[in-house]
Amino acid sequence: MMSPGLAIACLLLLLTGSKGFKVLPSDNSSTHQDITNKAILQTTAQVCKDLASVEGRDFTLPPGPLTAETVALACSSFGSTLIFQTFIKQISLNNVEIDLIHAFSGEYHFDNEMFVKGRKLITDGMTSVKASIKQGNFVAARQRLGNILHTLQDFYSHSNWIELGNISPLSDLIRSDVPNIGPLADKDTPTCQNCVGGVCQNNILENIIRDKKLTSGYFGIFKPKGKCSHGGFLDSTSLQKPTGGINKDASGSIHGYLHAKAAEVAGAATRELLQDIRGAAGDRDFLRMMGIYTNGTSVLCFVIDTSSSMTEDIDAVRKMISFIIDSKRGTADQLSAYILVPFKDSGFGPLIRITDPDEFKAHINTLTANGGGAFPKMCLSGLQLALTGAPPSSEIFVFTDAPPKDLDLLGTVTALIERTKSVVTFMLTGSLSFSRRRRSVQSQGLNGRVAASDSQVYLDLAQASGGLAIQTTKTELSQATGIIVDSSSSPLVTILHAVRSSGSADRLSFVVDESVRNLTAYFTGRSLSFTVTSPSGVSQSNAAVNGPLGMIETVGNFHRLQLKSQAGLWEISVSSTLAFTLKVVGQSPIDFRYDFVEVNQGPHSSYAVLQSRAQAGVNGTLLVTIMGSDFVRLTEVTLVETSGSVVVTGTVESVGNKDYLVTMDQVPAGEFFVSLKGESIKVTPRAGTNSFQRQSSTRFRTSTVMVTALAEGVLEPGTPFSIPFTVTTNDTAGSLTIRASNDRGFSSSFPSTLALVTGGANGTVTLTAPPNTPSGKDVTLTIEAESPGATDTNYAVLRLSVVSMVTDVNRPVCEVLSVKANCSKNCSLSTWELSANLTDGDGTGIERITLRQGNGTLNTDTAVDTSGVSVTMATYSASCCSPVLELVAVDVVGNVGTCYKSINRGHTVAHSSHLSFIMFLTVTLVLSS
Repeated sequence: MMSPGLAIACLLLLLTGSKGFKVLPSDNSSTHQDITNKAILQTTAQVCKDLASVEGRDFTLPPGPLTAETVALACSSFGSTLIFQTFIKQISLNNVEIDLIHAFSGEYHFDNEMFVKGRKLITDGMTSVKASIKQGNFVAARQRLGNILHTLQDFYSHSNWIELGNISPLSDLIRSDVPNIGPLADKDTPTCQNCVGGVCQNNILENIIRDKKLTSGYFGIFKPKGKCSHGGFLDSTSLQKPTGGINKDASGSIHGYLHAKAAEVAGAATRELLQDIRGAAGDRDFLRMMGIYTNGTSVLCFVIDTSSSMTEDIDAVRKMISFIIDSKRGTADQLSAYILVPFKDSGFGPLIRITDPDEFKAHINTLTANGGGAFPKMCLSGLQLALTGAPPSSEIFVFTDAPPKDLDLLGTVTALIERTKSVVTFMLTGSLSFSRRRRSVQSQGLNGRVAASDSQVYLDLAQASGGLAIQTTKTELSQATGIIVDSSSSPLVTILHAVRSSGSADRLSFVVDESVRNLTAYFTGRSLSFTVTSPSGVSQSNAAVNGPLGMIETVGNFHRLQLKSQAGLWEISVSSTLAFTLKVVGQSPIDFRYDFVEVNQGPHSSYAVLQSRAQAGVNGTLLVTIMGSDFVRLTEVTLVETSGSVVVTGTVESVGNKDYLVTMDQVPAGEFFVSLKGESIKVTPRAGTNSFQRQSSTRFRTSTVMVTALAEGVLEPGTPFSIPFTVTTNDTAGSLTIRASNDRGFSSSFPSTLALVTGGANGTVTLTAPPNTPSGKDVTLTIEAESPGATDTNYAVLRLSVVSMVTDVNRPVCEVLSVKANCSKNCSLSTWELSANLTDGDGTGIERITLRQGNGTLNTDTAVDTSGVSVTMATYSASCCSPVLELVAVDVVGNVGTCYKSINRGHTVAHSSHLSFIMFLTVTLVLSS
């Protein structure tokens, strides 16, 4: 049952809407997404520019507004556009969700003069982001980064910083080492006067402006006497004296005349925070977090059974990986990372992630098969690690010859597949059978009683993810690995995915647009025949191995059709006496991402991504984003039932930035794919439009059980952490079955059952990270709820960060000792030098010193001075043609200090100095946008 406080909050949220810069576009106002996207593009371009300068490379931005495509191109990351767009969208979504999940928590918006708590949210969040990046947990880093950017941006909309005449950010908001952020109006000091005649341009009291005191508006039902309100017709406090408000959320807000200035300064503050994160992470890891890769963008993930019966399988994997690595070396298709998770009957893991292809090849060559045999294995445990450790939307390949023994994780793995949208393909050998033999029937398969044969579990998971379950003999396996070679090419999009659970005759059609290359179709199934017909009317049957439309390979139950790409309407006629799956893919820059979202329609509309299945039987909303091209528009979105028998069409509304809200009047019960159609505008060689079709790989399921969970803060090693959750359902009596699991094996406790009270129940999961857990590790918690009678299930998936308490908040200090320059008019004939000492005092110690600007030679040497403090001596020399130097010093916990020096070309300088050049925040060159 929902708690009274939560019920009131939800009711108020429905009435009032969100707070802060708008989320959905309105008039000419800047939204949180606009501010965030623009700042990320500018900062990423700046990082690439500086990195190119340090490495002596050219950097050129094409003219016009910055886009993900132009920035990725300028960064020489030619295949990164899709993933860059995806990661920007993830950060933006984590930004805007604050308006829903923390709608009435003033510290998340700097409401109610909560400056101290608001700043702590930002600085604690920055510590978490830096720790996550250091551990390579970029998903958790992006999630927390989006959250804190919302709070940071709201400061400029909700406080009087702009009214005080400021045109630059309050840098102290992102600094833990500064005790106070400025003079604050105390709780008893009046700050506003009544607005007169609807005009609120001078409602902040004159003494507050004169004394430069910070205040912010109150939002809710009550406010202290004499205080400013947030403002707006749904803010009850704005009707209390002093009336009106001071928010600058939009141009139509009560202080909307300052909206443009507030948005501009909020953008500068966002760039400033991103630069600090960049300094702590280093340029390469910062770019990786944003999805800009220099050596390919795709990741391949392998989950491999290493039992003694898998010797031939492992040998086939070795050969396939060697082929992929050697064939893609130095090409745009080179992979950015390889992930391996081994398992057998007695255990699983660890997850190994390697970016160097030769190192991965060497590691695979050391893999041996031993122990276990063809007995049930810990396959689902290994798959759980892969799903949480690989980036979202990864291709995961599982090799095994035995059924899973850890069926209790089936619900968790299914939930993770749905949330990550990763595609899982099973390569099954040995005695696994696709018979429909039943054992211990349980339709949901969430408690270990699976309604399937040994291999049916794998087939169901493959179909849920958009992958395939390929069954071959061990000697044939190497012939079936062509699908892995195909998947290693990027960007790969799904055009059609059809699943038929019983034998039938079917005719399936799909549209191929002009952007598609390497068109490929995959069938899994036995006793089937098919005929493919191209847009020009040419046909080829499965009997023609090498025909007019392409080549057909058949291995076991797997059929691979390499088709000659041709734009237009294709048709495949299928006849089968058994179940089959068809998937059509191709390489194309045009793709899409989707999420079911909870929308709050109000004066400041907002939405948040659902972390569970969508509710069946009620209206629902999809957020669809078109990726990879600026010249496309969406025309139709449908939910296609797995068998194809039910199609539900939504109402499409463009909300800017290639985002669309798609409303379904009633989300049906069952399992569905998301299918869309659109048009791309031809810019060359001739004008016109080109229709395209895409489909989700992952299948989603609706539910009448709803699970919501909210984790406040981060886990601290060794300290129990509570995650409250709420379950609601159409059932009014009975007991819910609860399960909770996490991918790190952390100690946890939770109620195994909950009694329903008027259709709902509340519970708590307590999670404890071991005391020795490294700061920056993350853990994925899955909470499952099963309805009375086990007829329906749903889940909530949370990714939580483990962060150790940080006591070192001081930044490294740079003291320039000497500068020597003898620069002639011909700069290429002369050099200049600088020496400096860098220290971290009694802090955690300097971990890294790097060049941010300057392409000279940097040398460092560390020693301990007479007081016991570690001092790093830095010496730098460069051509006078490179007159600017910026050093970045980072300590162990991510505090960043910078040291900047520039010389004038054609001048001679020779001096020693003990003046400390301490620049804690980098001055950023603002790029055009």
